[in-house]
Amino acid sequence: MCGMPQQPPVRSSPTRPQRPDASMSLITNVMDHSLDDGYAEAAARKKAQGEGGLPKTLRAKLGLAAGLVLAALVVTVGAAQARVAAPVVAKERQELIDRVDSETADADKLESTVDKLRDDVGARQRAALRSSGGSAAADLVGVLSGATAVHGPGVRLVVNDAKEATSGGDGANPRETSGFSDTGRLRDRDMQRVVNGLWASGAEAVSINGQRLTALSAIRAAGDAILVDNRPLVPPYTVLAVGDRQRLGTTFQNSADGLYLHALVENYGIRATISPEGDVRLPAAPSVIVRTAQPSNENSEKGTS
Repeated sequence: MCGMPQQPPVRSSPTRPQRPDASMSLITNVMDHSLDDGYAEAAARKKAQGEGGLPKTLRAKLGLAAGLVLAALVVTVGAAQARVAAPVVAKERQELIDRVDSETADADKLESTVDKLRDDVGARQRAALRSSGGSAAADLVGVLSGATAVHGPGVRLVVNDAKEATSGGDGANPRETSGFSDTGRLRDRDMQRVVNGLWASGAEAVSINGQRLTALSAIRAAGDAILVDNRPLVPPYTVLAVGDRQRLGTTFQNSADGLYLHALVENYGIRATISPEGDVRLPAAPSVIVRTAQPSNENSEKGTS
């Protein structure tokens, strides 16, 4: 009977079960052979030669004991010296603190004396102006020079740092050309532009945080602080300006400096509010000391010519 030749059945040889961690052969090898073969051979060789471990001879043991005793002695002497020197250090520290407090109190007294002398000089200057040029002329000169306290209608401009202001930054911004980076803080040059913008818009007298500005006033920076005549200001900065309250506010906001302040508000989070005021009061400035300018006596010059 002819038929299809039958193929012998294929018999598969039994396979060994694979380890569950066969796919992690590298990790398994590292775990099973945590010590390199070379290190293992070196350790075995030292062990066979009797090397390593604690010293075996009496001399080596005595040397080790002497080293430990010396180390303990050094630590003990150091601790004793520190304990003895602690009261001396504390005393010197307290003396330094007392000296700083004393010098600070003396500086405060001197500053108070300087303020009193400035007030006295200012009063004498105003009296001299009244006696020489008449009351009206003296009052006008006092107002223009900032030596007289003034009040009248004007505007109140409150400028403050951004809510999340920082003390440093390295981002690029329009103020970078002036040497500043965007930190969310109002800078001295920003305040200079604000004040100059108010003067240009018609302000007759200006003060910042109660400090009257004059023709000799300087607005500078010390770190992140703004100084007016070397006196630090603390935000928020309240700028009071005497003038036509309607025209002054509108003119300033439409000026280049007003638009600059608006850009700081929009782009850098600087906070600013301006409002008209029916009556603002500005104190007199400290005594104005003129060191270079001299009065011109035209009559005496004509007489000598």
